[in-house]
Amino acid sequence: MKIQAIRMFDGGFMNQPFAFGGEEGKEAFDEQIIYRSSLQNFLIDTGEDIILVDTGFQNDYKAPAKKLGAPLYMGEKVQDYMVGFEVLGYQPEQVTKILITHKHPDHSAAIQYFPNAKIYISPEDADALKLDGPNIVRAQYGTPYHNFPNAQQVVPNIWFIEAKGHTKGNSIVIAEDEGLYYMFHGDVTYCDAALKANKLSIVFEDKDAARQTLDQIREFVQNFPTVYLSTHCPEGYENLEMKRVMKL
Repeated sequence: MKIQAIRMFDGGFMNQPFAFGGEEGKEAFDEQIIYRSSLQNFLIDTGEDIILVDTGFQNDYKAPAKKLGAPLYMGEKVQDYMVGFEVLGYQPEQVTKILITHKHPDHSAAIQYFPNAKIYISPEDADALKLDGPNIVRAQYGTPYHNFPNAQQVVPNIWFIEAKGHTKGNSIVIAEDEGLYYMFHGDVTYCDAALKANKLSIVFEDKDAARQTLDQIREFVQNFPTVYLSTHCPEGYENLEMKRVMKL
């Protein structure tokens, strides 16, 4: 199995109230404390399947400009998602499956470019995006995966797991390879510091579900050697490059 990052933005920042303030409120945290930000999604090559975990924005997307005091700035654009995808040496027609963690456009807007891919997504987020057709696979959770009660095995060693909260249909993906557990978590946290501090961001549709999901993820990370692959901070691609196991 080969896992690679598809990088889109880098050199950004987020402030602590944004990353940590979901439960106590933004006022409980210091806006002058900032964490690095970026944007990347991921590709898994199993040898039999080419699987994307999320797809970024559509081509030619222009992110909001850098602004003093902004709660989140993704950074400078590195490249469009499709350029980053093709830099890895693949063609769109080779992609067999896309696993969408949630409906937001930085995770789902480029599905249109992959004509042969089956797109796995939760029923709730499929409805929100009005996705339908023979290539849309509405997740059929129901198999327990360790401490997660609802999961679906997509291919051997890759699991699509219900993880509600950030959106009503939020999911995560875990890939097992050579004794490590690679966790693609979408936006359960926006930075690794929030996972370590046990804090929710301010972005969620169901706070109680988001708390339950974060508790489950922290329990999993404490019990299994997990490479935590974030979308919105550089630790996402750095952890992958170094096979760095998350420690809580």
